[in-house]
This record gives sequence, C-alpha cells and structure tokens, in this order.
Amino acid sequence: MTASNSFTVRRLAHDDIALMEGMLTTFGEAFNEMATYGGSRPGAAYQRRLLGSDYFIALVALKGGEVVGGIAAYELKKFEQERSEIYLYDLAVSAAHRREGIATALIQELKAIAAERGAYVIFVQADHGDDPAIALYTKLGIREDVLHFDIPIDGRKGAE
Repeated sequence: MTASNSFTVRRLAHDDIALMEGMLTTFGEAFNEMATYGGSRPGAAYQRRLLGSDYFIALVALKGGEVVGGIAAYELKKFEQERSEIYLYDLAVSAAHRREGIATALIQELKAIAAERGAYVIFVQADHGDDPAIALYTKLGIREDVLHFDIPIDGRKGAE
C-alpha cells in the first residue's frame, strides 16, 4: 500500500468486492461507458476468483474511503523465456481528482508489483485522441506505434 498526503493506493485482495465495485463505477464514469462497466457486472463469486487469481492485478486510489482511481492489469507469463510482462488493461481517475498524481502513483505501485513478480515490462495501449493518457504514458515509458486488431470469435463483432 502506498500513501500520499491526500490519497492511498491499495492493491485489492480476494474479499475487496466493494472496492472492486467502486473501481468499476469509476471506470464507467471516467470512460463515459456506464453500460460496459455497470450494465452486466459479474457476481461476487466471480470477482473473488478474479481478485484471488495469480494473473489479475487490481489497484485503487482511495480518498476518505472513496475509490477515486484504479488500475486493472494482467500478468502474462511468456513461453520463450522464464519471465512475464504486465498488461495494463484499464487506468482511470475520477474527473474531480485528476492532476493530483494519482495515475502516476497507481503506475508506480504496479511497477513495484511487476518487479516483485519478475516481470520485465509493463505495456499499455492508448487511443488516438486520448491526449492525457498519451502524455502520461510518454512521460513514464517508451512509445511504440503499433496496430491493434480485434479478431471476432464465432462471428461476433467483438466486445459489446
């Protein structure tokens, strides 16, 4: 757990269902995708399995017990060498709490967890036009311009 003068960063554990729910709400509001993050949430048993797994990492930033930011990440074990990489899947900070160092603190905590697990890199994607995310990741890492493809399964058009 990391603390600053105004917020605390906490890694979620098996029974932190209420904090996971708070993180999902924060993501939905920050990304303006309430249906995606709130319309069909997994049940508590699913969330406990996910939070208790060895491949999922969830971090929240708390102010006065309220979730104001979060990271969802996955550890990907590599096959070509005994190492892993961390995929930072989602990162969001509530609009009212941006520019306070919360996103950077969340990433710093993820870096510590990645090092503890022996990962060699954290990777993340940002969408064109998401200038705040691009600026943050440019400040913290090395930019690679790549193409991203969604491959449909069973004729579906991808995530809804």
